[in-house]
Amino acid sequence: MGMILYEVLRLYPPVTGVSRRVVNDIKLGDLTLYAGMDVYLPIVLVHHDCELWGDDAKIFNPERFSGGISKATNGRFSYFPFGAGPRICVGQTFSLLEAKMAMALILQKFSFELSQTYAHAPAVVLTVQPQHGAQVILRKIKT
Repeated sequence: MGMILYEVLRLYPPVTGVSRRVVNDIKLGDLTLYAGMDVYLPIVLVHHDCELWGDDAKIFNPERFSGGISKATNGRFSYFPFGAGPRICVGQTFSLLEAKMAMALILQKFSFELSQTYAHAPAVVLTVQPQHGAQVILRKIKT
């Protein structure tokens, strides 16, 4: 379940990017960032980058997280659906736990599949969400 959630968050992070203000002058390779500059980190673009994630970067593949996040990213800072550092989302652990619990409860009693009318169209409002909703067919599992 964790691998599936990580992959969903890689493909569809809750927000498309985060901005930060540079506090002290810093040199990153050939690039110099000066104090007071604003830097925008485009999460959705980093999470879909084929150079970082491989040729299947735009494909749903939870197996890439079979060895954990560190192995999936080859130790690079390329996965940050909830931000990172001292300003990481305080709700990260709670939201992942809540999603796992909800899915575990649902899957005990129901099977599901996407409706044939489902049209995949992610949209950015405040967060990334399905533009036309997510039509899902639930079927009660007979016990």
